[in-house]
Amino acid sequence: MAARPAPGAASRGQLGPGDASVRVVLLDIEGTTTPIAFVHAVLFPYAARALPAFLEGHAFDSAVAADIALLAHEYAAEKAAGAADLPPWDGASGAAGAIPYLQYLMRQDRKSTALKSLQGRVWEMGYRGGELVGQLFEDVAPTLAGWHAAGLRLAIFSSGSIHAQQLLFRHSEAGDLTPYLAGYFDTRSGPKREASSYRCIAQTMEVAPEAMLFVSDVAAELDAAREAGCATALSVRPGNAPVEGEEHPRIARLGDLGL
Repeated sequence: MAARPAPGAASRGQLGPGDASVRVVLLDIEGTTTPIAFVHAVLFPYAARALPAFLEGHAFDSAVAADIALLAHEYAAEKAAGAADLPPWDGASGAAGAIPYLQYLMRQDRKSTALKSLQGRVWEMGYRGGELVGQLFEDVAPTLAGWHAAGLRLAIFSSGSIHAQQLLFRHSEAGDLTPYLAGYFDTRSGPKREASSYRCIAQTMEVAPEAMLFVSDVAAELDAAREAGCATALSVRPGNAPVEGEEHPRIARLGDLGL
């Protein structure tokens, strides 16, 4: 299945999949390289179960303390904004007192930078202990290898922390794929639905946005990337939510990009 050009793409002057000018391929994880079910049915429940004991055992680690401090800042901002359903937390009770707020964020699947960092630390225990193995769609590993051999630069942009991204690809069921990846980006680069985030990533990758192609299963993210000047492709995988419209080329496998 060849990628279908987005209507009007040529008039916008944007690159399309298969264009030789693409130098960087930026990939989402959930619904693009990895089944949504793995994230929601394996990773998230594992973190929810293991997080209380992890915090109890690592409360005095400097990195964990920094995450808790950031979490307290996020909590204070929410409270000041008038959020009515927040669980009580005075911030002074440290890691143990943060658990109800973390559980609240996880139930809402919030893209909290502090939460994502802590989840990554918990998942590291699972990957290292063999309880977790990163799941990928079957075409991902060979396609990444082929693109890398062809000289394309590959990067990841996910709401999960950079640490969590690296763990998934290092401990994947296809082996360690991190040698193929030149960059990792999370919410510290900005929200995935804002064009400025993609401009920031392109600058870090040392290319113009017009030379970067972003693949995701979320139309709003692709809209933001396209606004920044990037080429885009919508990932249509088993388990992904249906997306209306034809604004972005659709692919069923990464190889459909024709790069």
